[in-house]
Amino acid sequence: MIVTFQSPASGDVIMFGDVAQRMMKLMGKEPSDKGIVTVEQLPEAIARLKAAIEEDRRDRAGRSPEDLPQTEKAEGGDGKVSSRPFVSLSQRALPLLELLEWSLKKSKPVVWGV
Repeated sequence: MIVTFQSPASGDVIMFGDVAQRMMKLMGKEPSDKGIVTVEQLPEAIARLKAAIEEDRRDRAGRSPEDLPQTEKAEGGDGKVSSRPFVSLSQRALPLLELLEWSLKKSKPVVWGV
């Protein structure tokens, strides 16, 4: 499953479903096929995502590349679990954070599944 986060304030952010659901939880939203982060909810969603990014960076700080995971499990659209190259939370979350920040600046909500 693919999830597209959209806002008139910026370009779309496209994520695999499992990653998008994790981002929804981090923003304080229930994972769902359709959803919205209202303009009023944007400051809290931004703060929560920034905190998660900072925690991820602290966790990885000082660790050698050999100590970091090289792969991660991923569930495909067919329900089968496979392995894909590891991507840190920070790398995954930064495009969404940027979308949220632009949306706040332009007072526009962020939606998905529309």
